[in-house]
Amino acid sequence: MTTEPIFELMKQLGHHDKTVLLRDELLAWQETYRSSHQEVSPDVLCMDTAFGQVQEALIHPEWIALSTRPEVARWRFFRYDLGRGGREEISTLAYLEIKEGQVPGSRGDGEEEILELDFSPFTRFYPPGEGPAGIGNGVEAMGRILANRFAEDPHICGQALLEFISRRTATGHLPMIDPKLIPDLATLQEALAKAEAILEKSTAEGGAPGFNSSLGKFGFGAGWGADTARVRETMGLLSRLLRQPDAETLQTFLERAVPISTIVVFTPHGYFGQDDVLGLPDTGGQVVYILDQVRGLEMEMKRRLVAQGRKEEPRILVITRLIPDAQGTGCDRPMETVRGTERAVILRIPFRYPSGEAVPHWISRFDLWPFMERFARDSEKEILERLGGADLIIGNYSDGNLTAALVARRLGATLTTIAHALEKTKYFNSALYWQDQDDHYHFSSQFSVDLIGMNSADFIIASTYQEIAGDEQRVGQYESHMAFTMPGLQRVVSGIDVHNPKFNIVSPGVNPELFFPYDNTEGRLGEFSDTIEDMIYGSEPHHGRRGVLKDRNKPLLFTMARLDKIKNLTGLLEWYGGNPRLQKLANLVVIGGFVDVEASSDREEREQILTMHRLMDQYGLDDSVRWLKASTDRRLNGEIYRVVADSRGAFIQPAWYEAFGLTVVEAMSTGLPTFATCNGGPKEVIVAGESGYHVDPADGAASADLIADFLERCQGDPSEWQRISQGALERVQSRYTWEIYASKTLTLTALHGFGKWLYRSEREGLERYLEMYLRLQYRPLAARVPT
Repeated sequence: MTTEPIFELMKQLGHHDKTVLLRDELLAWQETYRSSHQEVSPDVLCMDTAFGQVQEALIHPEWIALSTRPEVARWRFFRYDLGRGGREEISTLAYLEIKEGQVPGSRGDGEEEILELDFSPFTRFYPPGEGPAGIGNGVEAMGRILANRFAEDPHICGQALLEFISRRTATGHLPMIDPKLIPDLATLQEALAKAEAILEKSTAEGGAPGFNSSLGKFGFGAGWGADTARVRETMGLLSRLLRQPDAETLQTFLERAVPISTIVVFTPHGYFGQDDVLGLPDTGGQVVYILDQVRGLEMEMKRRLVAQGRKEEPRILVITRLIPDAQGTGCDRPMETVRGTERAVILRIPFRYPSGEAVPHWISRFDLWPFMERFARDSEKEILERLGGADLIIGNYSDGNLTAALVARRLGATLTTIAHALEKTKYFNSALYWQDQDDHYHFSSQFSVDLIGMNSADFIIASTYQEIAGDEQRVGQYESHMAFTMPGLQRVVSGIDVHNPKFNIVSPGVNPELFFPYDNTEGRLGEFSDTIEDMIYGSEPHHGRRGVLKDRNKPLLFTMARLDKIKNLTGLLEWYGGNPRLQKLANLVVIGGFVDVEASSDREEREQILTMHRLMDQYGLDDSVRWLKASTDRRLNGEIYRVVADSRGAFIQPAWYEAFGLTVVEAMSTGLPTFATCNGGPKEVIVAGESGYHVDPADGAASADLIADFLERCQGDPSEWQRISQGALERVQSRYTWEIYASKTLTLTALHGFGKWLYRSEREGLERYLEMYLRLQYRPLAARVPT
């Protein structure tokens, strides 16, 4: 019989009328129970045990099973016997089997015929991670892993490296080493010694570029560098790596040696274009992200190719879906150049029915699964015809990640995937009760695709640590895929390990031509002055606005987002309306959604519009709040941030949860002090008290006071506003630029490209496993989705 104080609470929990309780529900039950049982010691934390925070409870009158999280991305499972009073630790598999039994119609005894998935055996050649602190730092981890492998087996690794840089790539790069003249390591070391002697002499004599041909007789080709000094440095790195390998030397050499001139980016769903698409169904921040990403990558590719002494020009294909019925967006055009680039192109390929006929209309991201394999085959043909192959393939969202995985495997390209959003964490218990929602959302197909994409990727890009592994209180999006069950369909014992070095935090930036400091007077977009003046201070009635700011001398508080529940714009309006001090200190400008409820066809947005109007009436805010319909002109939006900064105001991002927070970085890059949610990415983006502040959407009163306190301090000491403004600018420049993003992405491509080559035999089993899973599980599920 257990003597744990927690046991009595477990017995009481056993009387709960629900069979599955998540952490928030458990905490609410705990508070209710304590309030009615004063004898329970407050030190007895039912949901914070010695084994970690309880994340979920499976309840039965005779037992309770708990999933606990001792630390970020570490899990333990326990079963309490309420009759005998015993507790035992159980395996992940045992816990999932019990969990399945909580769903009506599922046996949950381990005997039901269900596909059991375990991807862990296929990544065991990578050593385990270094705990929570190492998650997402794949650059350092991968460099260390490869360097350690070098030290353990220098001959095998050295030979693999020689083969890697001696091969002519699928995209036509000439090799740095002629394999006929340098077939093995001994010959390579001799050739390096001779070449370095010549280069040393050439440097002493003031040798000029153009010497590479003199090294050809030793077996060296193009790509070592654009001048004598660069070639000498690169060869010195290789010599040192072969003698005494270390992570820094290996990473630097691969950055210099691996040619990356062709990239393919997949983004099939939604309306993808450069004009008139933002705000259409399934179309938003991902479009902005990809277009800015492509510009940054092209610049960094060109810089590296020039430094390597190569003649190739970088080429990028963004492959998306062609929509014949394009609703006036231009998404029916087969091809267009990406503005701000030299050679990057958007290529549109239609979805096709089995008959070969193009699908004419837009399709929801939840319904496109029957078309994806055909789309991948058609894309592969275009890539081979236009580029001859790809050095790097990037997938975006679930559909793009599947397409990228299929094509990268056939082309032998390095693959990275970017989730942007993982639907599993957005919908309550969407895996456990998948059958209740599958007719509408087709999660059976989507979650299978997510497993294929994650496990196919050579490396995964996430914007924040939160996206991968959450924090002490919240489970990360990727972490939620470590183990889960979909009763009657599949039991995922090990879906993905977030400690794997494939996970990398590579945060996006903002376009510096649009989002630059407010005090850059020469760059200010004066053509928008009258437009913004009318938007913020105009008094003429208009269907796309409400409220007229009575006192234009007050600073402006500004927010801009979609008008849906998670963005919490109605919450911000309530904070403001309920705080007279804040109303006295500043006006509030809200840009989001429609102001006219009849203009919206989205049910959730219509509810939020009505709530906005109700709160405006309830608090009498028409003299101090200006509410404007959504703006999709990014140049205009950039100037609005700067106008708000001119007023010595602030940007507020009050979302209940935000994976990254692009508007947060946009505002900070203009020097506008920013208050953003403490839930999700902004918690990492902002250093509280230095580059902005965090607000708690669950405590609106405290959040409003925090903003008011800041404005009062700025009134008394204007340098306080300037301090936070400067801190925001410095924070963005040090971490959130597309230059940093592109450099890190290409470095990861080089590192993981070599890792893929070195471990190619170990990966064969994974690729066969994924192919079997795709054929036997995903394909029949996708075929069930109506077309």
